[in-house]
Amino acid sequence: MRIDIITVLPELLESPFNASILKRAQEKGLVEVVVHNLRDYSTNKQKSIDDYAFGGGAGMVMQIQPIADCIEKLQAERGYDEIIYMTPDGETMKQGMVNTLSLKENIIILAGHYKGVDERVRELFITKEISVGDFVLTGGELPAAILSDAIIRLIPGVISDETSALTDSFQDNLLAPPVYTRPEEYRGKKVPEILLGGNHKAIEQWREEKALERTKTRRPDLLD
Repeated sequence: MRIDIITVLPELLESPFNASILKRAQEKGLVEVVVHNLRDYSTNKQKSIDDYAFGGGAGMVMQIQPIADCIEKLQAERGYDEIIYMTPDGETMKQGMVNTLSLKENIIILAGHYKGVDERVRELFITKEISVGDFVLTGGELPAAILSDAIIRLIPGVISDETSALTDSFQDNLLAPPVYTRPEEYRGKKVPEILLGGNHKAIEQWREEKALERTKTRRPDLLD
């Protein structure tokens, strides 16, 4: 898989992709992440990529020309399954959506900034709009990193124990059950006896019950 991220602030994306699992995934050749500085596609001396909004109002708007030039250059080099725009008014990111995106071959992620992009970018190029929640950040760089992380960890071979990713929260519309490790007792709190007995069928049933119980308490909306 190849993920191209278009951004005004490429330095914000250096750390997430140069550590831990995301770094190892790239070193193994399982994914290629390429970050593009939008200012490289500006045609003016100042390398600016934003301007005042028609009609007035506070805030600046990302111009269409640099974005169009960057996307079209990438499209001339390879085909893309999705061109995603990270925006607060997009579809809320969910695990099912991430599962589907992890099966794609090439995707572009555009990180929004300022008051957003010229609407014609969305009309002409964007195939999917995604939000990481009902709140506003200073830019779409961190959401782009979040989406990329969620996708990359599902690619076969990225996580050594692939079943681990398949039993995470939200994979079956349930939250994950409680987990424990050593010591067996700490400050009077003991590990549930059933987890120590070695009866795997009973353990799985316990985990399913606890996952359902936790979901009913914390996220009943997932059961709807």
